Amino acid sequence: MARIFRLLLLIALAALAGQAAAAADRIALVIGMSDYRSIPKLRNTVNDARLVSETLAGIGFEVTTLIDKGRDEVMATLGEFAFRAEAADLALIYFAGHGVEVQGENFLIPIDAEVRSNRDIQTQSLSLDDFLAAVDRARKMRIVILDSCRNNPFPDFIDLTSAEAASGIKVDGRGAGGLAAPSPDRGTLVAFAARAGQVALDGEGENSHFARALHEKLAQPGVEIGIMFRQVRDAVLAETGNLQEPNTYGALPGVPFYLAGSPEEREALAVPDLTAAWSRIKPEQEVQLAALAEKGDARSMLGLAYMRLDPESDRYDPESAAELLRRSAAQGDPEAQFQLARLYEKGIGVPGDLARALSLYQAAADQDFPDAVNEMGFFYFNGALGLPIDQAKALELFRRAADLRQPEAMFNMASFIDDGLVPGLGPRDAAAYLYSALRAGSANVLRELGENPRSFKKATRAALQEALRDNGFYAGPIDGDFGPGTQKAVRAAYGILEAG
Repeated sequence: MARIFRLLLLIALAALAGQAAAAADRIALVIGMSDYRSIPKLRNTVNDARLVSETLAGIGFEVTTLIDKGRDEVMATLGEFAFRAEAADLALIYFAGHGVEVQGENFLIPIDAEVRSNRDIQTQSLSLDDFLAAVDRARKMRIVILDSCRNNPFPDFIDLTSAEAASGIKVDGRGAGGLAAPSPDRGTLVAFAARAGQVALDGEGENSHFARALHEKLAQPGVEIGIMFRQVRDAVLAETGNLQEPNTYGALPGVPFYLAGSPEEREALAVPDLTAAWSRIKPEQEVQLAALAEKGDARSMLGLAYMRLDPESDRYDPESAAELLRRSAAQGDPEAQFQLARLYEKGIGVPGDLARALSLYQAAADQDFPDAVNEMGFFYFNGALGLPIDQAKALELFRRAADLRQPEAMFNMASFIDDGLVPGLGPRDAAAYLYSALRAGSANVLRELGENPRSFKKATRAALQEALRDNGFYAGPIDGDFGPGTQKAVRAAYGILEAG
């Protein structure tokens, strides 16, 4: 138990020190489909994909571009991209091509699809879920952009509504094309060129309105990502006379993120302390955040609250921060609930109220907010906030938080298992949590395995070597000896590439 407790203290130190440089902090997969074999070809999609690809590469993304490829090649590339995404801060996919909705699910059509029925669409196409799975494990932010709702390519010979009566699913916009509104997990943003159920316009030049707006807005240095997508929306609305409205679905995390600018500029803005990071937002962007907050945007309220919780800023106003968090929490935002709970626990900006704090922590945990689940585990472990000590309940919560990829929880589960405190789980399970923590970017685990690997039993160390080998990072003996070869593999799994 002492080992776990001590390493929890190291979390803060690791965050302050910052993580070692990763191989590629931002990666993108850009796909353009135009030369369809059995359905109408598209005019601008390949041009749009190339424009977006060049734009992303120009602002420092590591970009993979696929043009007019079949389903098998795209799926293979998605698998490779998903593996690389685990060690990236941000993973982005852009798709330009035909897309349709069948029974409430969105499908993106590759050029080799031979479609004669709804079933063909489902088996020969790419699902939005395939794209979401490919970006799912990026460390900070996940984005899927679909410029794929220009029209319904099957109006004459396939009735996309035929399954509606049998399925009981009500689907909008099928006659004119369009896609269904998705519900991605928190931390993932899906952007449509046109609002769900609407059709995007192809534009009269070489690129669509949406692609041109992305090209212009993506490249602006120092623009926070949430504001950038709002600017894309406004630009397309203006250019199309309000005929086309891009829309975003999902919720970005409360981490301010900047796509463009030099690495030095982005590093200066992306400090670990969220209050300081949001305080570095430019004044004109703060005005935009305030306008969005007035309209009820939960993330904008959260960002403004973080600004007002920075004691080093002249904006410091904890009472105002608490009110913003209350408004966001009332909408059900779990991060706002979690941060407001901290204020009630510490009596910052509000009177101290442990019962209210516990209620808010629980509300955020009920929505699977990983930090809140982990925090509830510690409350039960230590008997805090009026809860009884219940180590079985604590272990259940730690495990749930670890499975939600909360880095501290993954490390602690590995420690519990290594200590023989989790019935039915052994060295391979402990090693799996350590490997996952490395891939999730836990500087704490990287440090402990580098400086004190013998804090784990030899069987766990050997099982971690096996996991590193199975994922292509290690080719040495499975002996539990963390020599130079194993240490290099550990760093590679974390995302640090070394010559030789």
